Amino acid sequence: MLSVPHAAFSIGFFFLIAPSGWLSRLIAQVMNWTMPPAWVTVQDEYGLSLALALAIKESWFLLWALSALLNERIVSQQMTIVRTLGYNRWQAWRYILLPQLLPRLGWPFTAVFAYSLSVVDMSIILGPTNPPTLAVLIWRWLTDADPIQQAQGSVAAVVLFLFLASVIFLVRFLWSKLLHSNYYPNGKRVTTRPTSALRLYRPLFWLGYTIVILLIAWSLAGTWFFPAVLPDAFSLHNWLQADFTPFSTSLWLASAVCFLCLPIALIWLEWGPQRYNALIYIPLIVPAMPLVAAQYAALLAWDLDSTIVGLIWSHLLWVLPYMILTLVGPYREFDQRYMTTARALGFSRLHACLTVKWPILIRPILASMAVGFAVSIAQYLPTLFAGGGRFVTVTTEAVALSSGGSRQTLAVQALLQIILPLSAFFIAALIPVWLTRNRKGLH
Repeated sequence: MLSVPHAAFSIGFFFLIAPSGWLSRLIAQVMNWTMPPAWVTVQDEYGLSLALALAIKESWFLLWALSALLNERIVSQQMTIVRTLGYNRWQAWRYILLPQLLPRLGWPFTAVFAYSLSVVDMSIILGPTNPPTLAVLIWRWLTDADPIQQAQGSVAAVVLFLFLASVIFLVRFLWSKLLHSNYYPNGKRVTTRPTSALRLYRPLFWLGYTIVILLIAWSLAGTWFFPAVLPDAFSLHNWLQADFTPFSTSLWLASAVCFLCLPIALIWLEWGPQRYNALIYIPLIVPAMPLVAAQYAALLAWDLDSTIVGLIWSHLLWVLPYMILTLVGPYREFDQRYMTTARALGFSRLHACLTVKWPILIRPILASMAVGFAVSIAQYLPTLFAGGGRFVTVTTEAVALSSGGSRQTLAVQALLQIILPLSAFFIAALIPVWLTRNRKGLH
């Protein structure tokens, strides 16, 4: 579900909870409705549907980050010791795991909060329209021909960044106060039976698969009037009539960005100053709107707006941090004795990397490329600003279609947006198996 782009997820979520959506159609079978109810379940004035969709989508990212931490051996050992001392699962989490995990989840939480503050594509599909979210308002101001409106948008983008910085400062202050409170076990053991509350991830996954199935159904649907639960007929007509130009643009753009980022990431991890990694991660924790506005100003100054070079450069800023973040763990865990042996045999460092280190790390390297590919596919604001409307990707096309038009066409573009990153992850998983088929221990 991590590979499902935000815009595609929003479109599927719209198909699910809209007044004429699939949930409403199910209820209509019981209540004998013939018309969609007059409910405001999407684009509501309080942004509840947008908040719910963001919470569900980002939960998968946080679960992924949390699972990586829980899989560490020291954490599992501590959990075992606490349980053998008689503490229940909740006490183990309260006294042992949360004090360790929450500080390490600070960056993922910051990234989620920053993204939620500046998200535009999901806000256009599910968010309030009058007034819109601040990110959408800034986007409109920055794209206005009036210089005063553009200046207003730049100031608002800075305000957005300052708000994020203030929230981070406040949370860190409250956390430091919490650490000084009484946070130690009182020795009381409470025996409880395991509950199903800790298995809430299952509805999350089922919801994600339901959304993808709905997109597939709409892409194959002929006519599908309310309150029918299923379309009148399925056909490939919508796919045969689909415009694949955004698909091809997304494909070459994401491929070019990944192949440019890979050598930069490898060189940085091998020879770069690792203590400055935090600087590379800044685009992940800063609201996208101020960065996109700065990027656009730089492209205008260099006369590179609406060019392929400018478009690729605008994507690099977001793809490179994700690729380095994915690779840095396997790189640190690499057994340096292999490199020492290669250097002792007379290999230069570059030769040793090309023949020993990088072939061994081929699986995480390809995984980082797949992640970078998915990140590039999902970029909306950089494509819109740097491309100047000349380059239409599956993401920009899906968001444009969401404002009206055929749901079948919208579903096709949303699925194309999902197919690209899924194909990248599939290829990234398949290639190492084929390359290491005759090398025991590498696959």
